[in-house]
Amino acid sequence: MAQQRTNKENYYLDIADAVLQRSTCLRRKYGAIIVLNDEIVSTGYNGAPRGRRNCCDLGHCTRKSLNIPSGERYELCRSVHAEMNAIISAARSDMLGATLYLVGRDAVTGELTTDTTPCSMCRRHIINAGITKVVARISETEAVTTNVREWIYNDDSLDPQFR
Repeated sequence: MAQQRTNKENYYLDIADAVLQRSTCLRRKYGAIIVLNDEIVSTGYNGAPRGRRNCCDLGHCTRKSLNIPSGERYELCRSVHAEMNAIISAARSDMLGATLYLVGRDAVTGELTTDTTPCSMCRRHIINAGITKVVARISETEAVTTNVREWIYNDDSLDPQFR
């Protein structure tokens, strides 16, 4: 009987899913890993900057208490995003041409988020890091792959809502 083997994409997404278990956010937990040439370069999860108290320790989320919708008013958030933490933990030379794998879950229910995508600020960091592809899990076995060049050519910072 042939052994069922997880494909590489789900293998790396499963690792990112494990990384998000370190997240300290009370709203959503994210895990990211950067992979180059089939080797994990770095990992990251969302949480307060080193040395600062985490929301899970404080028992309070400012954005949640103010009913701020997801994707808005990030300046009020204590966390550094998973993608940014993964980028911070790697040398740029190790990210040139790499793929970032990203998984998100609801912090309360543990349900997989089906709309996972890097925010505008994370996209800028991903572009400057030299990462060429982002793979975001949208179901337990499916993912959306984005070529980072799309974010360069379709510059969301030129959208009137951001001016």
